[in-house]
Amino acid sequence: MTVDDRAPDLPADFADWLTLREPADAAARDADLADRARAQLTGARPLVVHDLGSGTGSMGRWLAPRLPGPQHWVLHDGNAGLLARAAADLPPAAADGSPVTVETRRGDLTRLTTADLAGASLVTASALLDMLTAEEVDRVAAACAARPTLFALSVDGQVRFDPADPLDAELAGAFNDHQRRTVGGRTLLGPDAAGVAAAAFARHGADVTLRPSPWRLGPADAALAGEWLTGWLDAAGEQRPELTGPVTAYARRRRGDLAAGRMSVSIGHLDLLAVPTVNR
Repeated sequence: MTVDDRAPDLPADFADWLTLREPADAAARDADLADRARAQLTGARPLVVHDLGSGTGSMGRWLAPRLPGPQHWVLHDGNAGLLARAAADLPPAAADGSPVTVETRRGDLTRLTTADLAGASLVTASALLDMLTAEEVDRVAAACAARPTLFALSVDGQVRFDPADPLDAELAGAFNDHQRRTVGGRTLLGPDAAGVAAAAFARHGADVTLRPSPWRLGPADAALAGEWLTGWLDAAGEQRPELTGPVTAYARRRRGDLAAGRMSVSIGHLDLLAVPTVNR
């Protein structure tokens, strides 16, 4: 069983959700951390990049043009359809015209080992860590820690609306508790994931940098904001059923704000760069 198989709260058409969020993801990722990761890539060419939980390939589309020279991307995911879509849509060339090649590997990311990443120049992921447990994050860190690792867009639980509403904080707390729920014997990290991952990489001999990478959604992002709001409220209501009435009224107010173009929201994420101490 894979992480994707165990995520009952994902939208029914996950690929469409990933496509909808890709521009916001690209705008939010910390470009300076990507530049610092690139500075570590001084070895043999082509670069070999392992992308964990690759989804539709948005990390590759964002990062491949920022990396030098020929590249070979190894896409890891638990969903064969997403892997096929990602492999078909990665850039064929880097910014300097060097070739970018792709292979896919379907498997359970929670069981990743050092052998699975043999020969990697860089390991990447986007919006993955918060779906894992502390034990799984430690295994991932142990597998990755011998090479530079760039993990983007782990939720941190911070949500700020403009205009504010008296229910914002209570609903955010319910959503964050839902993200930390126990499912099938697995207690998910949710908004604690980036901090837990930073500590795990440090234990495994890496220097770690965390940077904020929030989504900032305004009136021009109404489609994404609407889909995100639906998922956010559904999760909060599932976690605290007693909020069903207040959530219904809140959703009506917020959707009115959204339709009128008067709502913006900042949704907190963190990006993590881990560099082996020997690479300093």
